[in-house]
Amino acid sequence: MACGQQLVSVINNRIAEENLNRKIKVFIFFIISITMASMAVFLAFVQEGSNGLFNVELVPKVYFSLGSNGSSVKRSGLLQRTETMAPAQFLFFSKNPEKETQAISQAAERMEASIQDLKGKLHQKHKRSLLPSDLLSTDVLTVIANVSGCLPYMLPPKCPNNCMTSKYRHITGACNNREHPRWGASNTALARWLPPIYEDGLSQPKGWNQGFLHNGFPLPSVREVTRNIIEVPNEAVTEDELHSDIIIVWGQYIDHDLAFTPQSVNRLSFLGEVDCQLTCENRNLCFPIQIHANDSFSMSVDCMPFYRSSPACATGHQGVLLGNLSVLNPRQQINSLTSFLDASTVYGSTTAAENKLRNLTSEEGLLRINMHYFDNGREYLPFVDQVPSPCAQDPKADNAERIECFMAGDTRSSEVISLAAIHTLWLRQHNHLARALKKLNPHWSSETVYQETRKIVGALHQIITIRDYIPKIIGPDAFNQHIGPYKGYDPTINPTVANVFSTAAFRFAHAAIHPIIKRLNTRYQDDPNLPNLQLHEVFFTPWRLVKEGGLDPLLRGTLATPAKLQVQDQLLNEELTKKLFVLSNNGSLDLASLDLQRGRDHGLPGYNDWREFCNLPRLRTEGELTTAMENRKVVKKIMDLYSNPSNIDVWLGGIVESILPNATTGPLFACIIGKQMKALRDGDRFWWENSNVFTEAQRHELGKYSLSRLICDNTGLTEAPLDAFRLGKFPQDFKSCENIPSINLGAWQETLQPELTCSFPDRVDHGDFVHCLETGKSMVTYSCQQGYKLLGEEQLTCTKGRWNTKPPVCQDINECENKMNPPCHSSAKCVNIKGTFECLCTDPYELAEDGKTCTDSGRLSKGSLVSIILGVIVVCCLAASGWFVICCWEVVELLVNKGMLMEDKEIAEKLNEFFTSVFEDEDNGLPPPRTYATQA
Repeated sequence: MACGQQLVSVINNRIAEENLNRKIKVFIFFIISITMASMAVFLAFVQEGSNGLFNVELVPKVYFSLGSNGSSVKRSGLLQRTETMAPAQFLFFSKNPEKETQAISQAAERMEASIQDLKGKLHQKHKRSLLPSDLLSTDVLTVIANVSGCLPYMLPPKCPNNCMTSKYRHITGACNNREHPRWGASNTALARWLPPIYEDGLSQPKGWNQGFLHNGFPLPSVREVTRNIIEVPNEAVTEDELHSDIIIVWGQYIDHDLAFTPQSVNRLSFLGEVDCQLTCENRNLCFPIQIHANDSFSMSVDCMPFYRSSPACATGHQGVLLGNLSVLNPRQQINSLTSFLDASTVYGSTTAAENKLRNLTSEEGLLRINMHYFDNGREYLPFVDQVPSPCAQDPKADNAERIECFMAGDTRSSEVISLAAIHTLWLRQHNHLARALKKLNPHWSSETVYQETRKIVGALHQIITIRDYIPKIIGPDAFNQHIGPYKGYDPTINPTVANVFSTAAFRFAHAAIHPIIKRLNTRYQDDPNLPNLQLHEVFFTPWRLVKEGGLDPLLRGTLATPAKLQVQDQLLNEELTKKLFVLSNNGSLDLASLDLQRGRDHGLPGYNDWREFCNLPRLRTEGELTTAMENRKVVKKIMDLYSNPSNIDVWLGGIVESILPNATTGPLFACIIGKQMKALRDGDRFWWENSNVFTEAQRHELGKYSLSRLICDNTGLTEAPLDAFRLGKFPQDFKSCENIPSINLGAWQETLQPELTCSFPDRVDHGDFVHCLETGKSMVTYSCQQGYKLLGEEQLTCTKGRWNTKPPVCQDINECENKMNPPCHSSAKCVNIKGTFECLCTDPYELAEDGKTCTDSGRLSKGSLVSIILGVIVVCCLAASGWFVICCWEVVELLVNKGMLMEDKEIAEKLNEFFTSVFEDEDNGLPPPRTYATQA
């Protein structure tokens, strides 16, 4: 038995050894599998990294989707985010400037942030010394200006001197004044008529620092000013007996021709900035509007988000670049439009915007139109390139149908449908005139037709505004005092739009906006199929124009409906203070608070400073205020909030002043508006009355035109008042369109003189030319489309029946070769395309809204997904192979063991006998016998 027990022990040890071997094999298999799987995933992310994952220059993606109270920040300081469009997003879309303006704004913000950072480090370094720590050398600032991208925008533009630039204004407004080429140009700083007032003397808005005193008192919250003084119910409307509602629409339209200040781009990658939608603190680019706990505007919110206006390059903390290092230049704001009355609402203010709006394949110099929808055969504005755009959709329409926001010379064209209607009228007018001019002058090139039409349309904007609109706004007495008769172009007058004009004075009409929009039938009566709409129902709703009757019913409503009178205790209605841009249950904005906060953001001096500027007496007491504001209750509310008349925000002071006779403004705004209009007129080399712009016969014809004629020419209306701004009753105060004067374009018919005529100039690919006559010579000036440069002579002269040289060539510009100012961010790849370029991102990155920077899309790349799938397949194959190898290993081992035991049959037989005897005892506790066979 002892021998048997030893054998059993040997067998048990062998079994345990085999189990251990099996476990080791399984463990090794899993180690190999995990390693291979990890390698597969690693390789996938290495692939991701090669696509830019580890590129430290990538900027984070900024999301503008807001929550259920999209315009406000909850008490926790954070917003609940959904995909529903919020009012602040509509505002962001309408305030979204062209790419060139975005680039300038971003360059200015980069420069400002860099200088702030450097000054902070210098201050820490020299805080114990007497050195001026906040001053940087000119060399350092120049380097920062160059690296940030500001420098090119700080240098004066080159002004070519040819017949083209003498005859037609540049789309950017540059070189209008030859001595001061940046005066009035787009993307330059607004003018300052008085020095700004910032709380740090440099850039901090009024009201930025809690507890800061102005004339011994803190400024009230702008929202409290709105609640206590400005806001009134929709029913509180006193109608204007003199003026129709279209006078308000025209004011908004012309305001958008003169000024547009872009808001900060608020890039979160900058110096640890926070999203202005997510904070109630004043943080560099964020200046939120505080809301008190008892404010009915919105429950459980502390503030409305507010983005500061972008700085202009070389102002604020950057300002020492402009000269003496000991003198700081306070922050200025950009005007992205041309300052001139030049119909930039139709044509844009940059070359890129102009090219998007033009039909460059047309021989008639036409503008692009909408190819999807027509208004009884008449054109609509084209849709924006951004699809889907944020404009609201018809709730009854099929989900597949979309009517996008309109595209015009100004990005705000879709804000309200009445504004979109005016934009549409001028699109139609341009194409109407262009076709007629081409028919009169078939020898004109498409460029000549376009430029001549643009010149006429700009003149009509000037005539309707200065002759018909402004006298009704400021009154005839103020017009004579501040504007007076035209005496010719004065190159010493700066036409640049003033900050106080665009930020305060020309916003006077916000207090005259009617809360109801009417649409009338052909008899100028209510149409049951087109009921009245509240103002908030027409924000960003171009579908209403397209699907609810077109322009005609809406224009009839504006002509026959009285404007809202600007009354001191009936200022902005709830449609503007509680429902601005509200298209869903997604919060709203407050226009009055935005206006007040913008004035503080721009550092506008107070009400009394501007009265003194206009030679009006300063008002020091409540009693003196009542001499300018006759409503004593309003005056008391103002003094309760502001305590000192000099602290009154200029926009508020201007809209509550008593109205001048035959005007719609008080004396302060009449002064500011009058001074601005005189500067725009007298400082414009291309003003329509200038003798070098049009012929006497052409000026005579232009003088016949009116807004009523514009409506007659471009709608189905057959009757209109002689003066569209004057309120009249239908039918007695309306005239047949046949009796409303129109232009005879015969004054533009050109008769070629044979002795000055050469053969028809050769056309050039990707370019065009214009004819002109100077000093008795016939000349032609060539120009290239955007993205091409002109090689050869720009201007050809006709001499003895022959052109003096060959035409030039338009060569594609390879923008990607620009190393000093690369068109794409370093995170993107620049690819040259004929006439333009494209910034490309490797998967899974995608282009940000600037079209130049790659941002993380939040998904894996296709290469990574393929790598992971391949890795999984490899692991599965290895697993199957591993199990197969292990199983074969055990089979081979058993066969080998059997072979070794079978070599001695005698021993095998003895072992079998032994096991048989041992296992006959059922109580020995041994495992079942392992039989060793002796047969093959």
